[in-house]
Amino acid sequence: MKTLNDFLRMKKDGEKIVMLTAYDYPSARLAEEAGVDVVLVGDSLGMVVLGYDSTVPVTMADMIHHSRAVRRGAGKTFVVTDMPFLSYQISPAQALENAGRLVQEGGCEAVKVEGGEEIAAQVRALTRAGIPVCAHVGLTPQSATALSGYKVQGRTAEAANKLLRDALALEEAGAFMIVLECIPVQVAQLVTGRLSIPTIGIGAGAACDGQVLVWHDTLGMFDRFTPKFVKKFETLGVKAKDAVGAYAREVREGTFPGPEHTFTMNEAELKRIYGDG
Repeated sequence: MKTLNDFLRMKKDGEKIVMLTAYDYPSARLAEEAGVDVVLVGDSLGMVVLGYDSTVPVTMADMIHHSRAVRRGAGKTFVVTDMPFLSYQISPAQALENAGRLVQEGGCEAVKVEGGEEIAAQVRALTRAGIPVCAHVGLTPQSATALSGYKVQGRTAEAANKLLRDALALEEAGAFMIVLECIPVQVAQLVTGRLSIPTIGIGAGAACDGQVLVWHDTLGMFDRFTPKFVKKFETLGVKAKDAVGAYAREVREGTFPGPEHTFTMNEAELKRIYGDG
């Protein structure tokens, strides 16, 4: 399992960090076997697993439940779990209580929080308590409504400077890593160069110290919408639908199950049931 020092070394050495979301035992197991560095139990599960229109309805119970499953599947991989909406924004004390639950009950190594300078006190409280924090700036899905929707952030000089200030404040507060979402590549390059901790990009270009994608986007299993920054490395959604269609067709045709899928009873036992006649 990678450690916080490993991530710092990877940034220093120019070795890219691979982060991928996972929400259950099989996806976490496959991610670990594929060699990802960090598994993120993202609150994006609200949209791609639970069917919500946003991440806002996701609860602490949801995150603990899915984090436990991921931990069982990826026992040798560094796991970060998202703190859901309004589980940390109110106060440092609230953040500490809920982050403690995610670590103790969910089994993760670190938690992720969205926001800038305004949550620096929460980040500081968590890190002082020994809970590693991954920060998240740029497009922050939990507050997408306040940001006028899912749009690119930091496109003006003022907005870019604000984003840089936020990132520096979060680093100073003790964050060990920062996700940069949906920002211009030039801004991501600026922030990455100014920080001593790693940046993980999602829609922020190749200058970041690593990248993260959503499991269902990566495998082509979510088609409600596809952000520009997503690359579908496979089309498992289409393949899964075709497979289920083939199953339904064979059931209706009576060709499944076949003899190779069927159990039988020996003749002696059959005679005991039906008799000699």
